[in-house]
Amino acid sequence: MPDREPRTPTPRRPLPYRYAEAYLSDGPSLVALLVVTATAFLVGVRFYVDTMPGVPTLLWPLYADSPTAIALVTLSLATLLPNLGSRLREAPINRPLAYLHTLAFVWLVKYGLWTAIALNLRPERYVGFDPAALYDYWFIIGTHLLFVLLAFAILHYGRTTKGALGLSLLLLGVNDLVDYGFGLHPPLRYEPGGVLPSLTVALSVGVVALAAWQFDTHHGQ
Repeated sequence: MPDREPRTPTPRRPLPYRYAEAYLSDGPSLVALLVVTATAFLVGVRFYVDTMPGVPTLLWPLYADSPTAIALVTLSLATLLPNLGSRLREAPINRPLAYLHTLAFVWLVKYGLWTAIALNLRPERYVGFDPAALYDYWFIIGTHLLFVLLAFAILHYGRTTKGALGLSLLLLGVNDLVDYGFGLHPPLRYEPGGVLPSLTVALSVGVVALAAWQFDTHHGQ
């Protein structure tokens, strides 16, 4: 079957299909990626555990924003294991999977971009070239921007529904309320004030709108 996907980036598919399929339809590559995301999840959890005394257990997924995004994409990628050996576009899809892929997409894009925004609102607290800043600024931003790349890969095998988009917006709104209404936002070296919460809410709306535009729609049962 000829490849119907454009071979160059487009606004709806910034990551060309051939790159996504090369990594996500190949067994060793997919397993390696799952190991990387699972390891990143554990590293992220370790970081947040050191800062979450007093955070109710039920709120951990909303407090530890980045580990939650990594957990969602790990689950999303794991659904491709039964599809190994087939084309990526032939990966099975149903309504629960559409919800999972949509949630993974919006969490990845939001908190990939949020981290870059948050650290650059007060660059004097983060930017530098000493060993500490290489990790606390450059490494953190670089790895979180990879969240967005992973999100774009989901577009090639995932679908969305109106329900998935509505649930995503609701949960992101609850997450924002927990972060800034209850003061359980990710650890920062400054007080968020009013600018960061406003930008965060705008991101929540924006990433759901982006998902609605970029995803194909699932119409099945």
